[in-house]
Amino acid sequence: MMVLACAATLFLWPAADPAQATTLKVVALAVFAIGLWATAAVPEYLVALAFLFLAAVTAVVPNEVVFSGFTTSTLWLVFGGLIMAEAVRASGLGIRLASRLLGAFSGTYRRALIGTMLVTTALCFVMPATVGRILLMVPILLAFCDRLGFKPGSKGFTGIMLVMLIGSFQVGAAILPANIPNLVLAGSAESMYGVQILYLEYLKLHFPVQGLAKAVLTVLLVEWLFRDQVSASPPGSAPLPPMSPVEWRMAVILGSALALWATDFVHHIRPGWIGLGAGLACLLPRLGIIDVHAMNDRVKLSGFFYIGAVLGVAAMIDFVKLSTIVGPWLPSLLGLAPGTDYWNFQMLSLLSTITAMLATSPGQPALLGPLAGDLAAITGWNVKTVLLLYGIGFSTILLPYQVPPVIVGLYAAGIPVREAARVFPLQALLTLLLLWPLNFAWWWLLGYFA
Repeated sequence: MMVLACAATLFLWPAADPAQATTLKVVALAVFAIGLWATAAVPEYLVALAFLFLAAVTAVVPNEVVFSGFTTSTLWLVFGGLIMAEAVRASGLGIRLASRLLGAFSGTYRRALIGTMLVTTALCFVMPATVGRILLMVPILLAFCDRLGFKPGSKGFTGIMLVMLIGSFQVGAAILPANIPNLVLAGSAESMYGVQILYLEYLKLHFPVQGLAKAVLTVLLVEWLFRDQVSASPPGSAPLPPMSPVEWRMAVILGSALALWATDFVHHIRPGWIGLGAGLACLLPRLGIIDVHAMNDRVKLSGFFYIGAVLGVAAMIDFVKLSTIVGPWLPSLLGLAPGTDYWNFQMLSLLSTITAMLATSPGQPALLGPLAGDLAAITGWNVKTVLLLYGIGFSTILLPYQVPPVIVGLYAAGIPVREAARVFPLQALLTLLLLWPLNFAWWWLLGYFA
């Protein structure tokens, strides 16, 4: 009720001019959607549909802004990925992949968590879309958990799935092409400032701490929160039969999609269109994996509308240029000054983290991008350092709704959002206390504050 009251108050608040009125109404709609997503009081897809309805009927911003998420390749990657995930499960290929990729890690629960994180991290280097990685891994891990004796809803099942979900986004945030926010950041840097963020530079700067150290921290934290043990004699460990024709067809579709994702720098086809094409291939009569008439029953599309709404919230915030309104207040509010590099680093990391909480991770680089020049002048750093620092913020997640692909993965795996909400705040606190100081030391050694 508090969220609704706050949103209604902002929406009806009298404004001095039309531009201010529009900004207040946009903030009200964002408070409505983000507040309800954060509390998980209402299913996420219902909040998403309610937001789209309210934004459309109030006409605060043009409908092409509100529904812009539905025209992006990112959303259609979700659609194709949902189909592919079900096809991998239905074909039986998921069981085979689990045996091949994770079989060596089935001895103990800790080894299972480590193996899950290693496979997830490896996929971050070859598969550029978070939601695609997640939807590929869910059916594989369903088979892996079954082999270990972890039934859906058990602590072991939840822990393994959460390690994959966290690793897919947060470790991927340290690898430039692996996540949408990374690419938004690189695009903003080039379009606004003419600054090129290169693959190896980004990897060298972020991966040692934000990638490897966070992966270790995540495994230890999840093991502590979701303690469990594998079965004494895990079922499903018998030798697998030869691949069936349907498995071969699914393997060809999946392998083709992975190859195209990994070579997008050559053909320049967006990951979303590749995912959509692979999903359609899974539905083709006779050649496909899923009966097209059974798609409505077997493919859950609630996550599709959720991500579309999240992208709409970010587009609305960007449309009213909210960053230019709050920008002048930041230096005095955060106490930024030249020569106080450690303080500046911590405060800008905190700013970028809170912004990701307000605008979601994909919207954070777009919202903060216009402020990078002013922040660089105040701190005495160059613009590239400020821009690269935003990556620390959108990879430090306080609540699950900030990362739409994680919500999609929770739906696909059948894990309540509240289970993820147990992990993210504690992980964010440990990141702030342990990893941010390590990050500063690493950046200082590399000379980024000169």
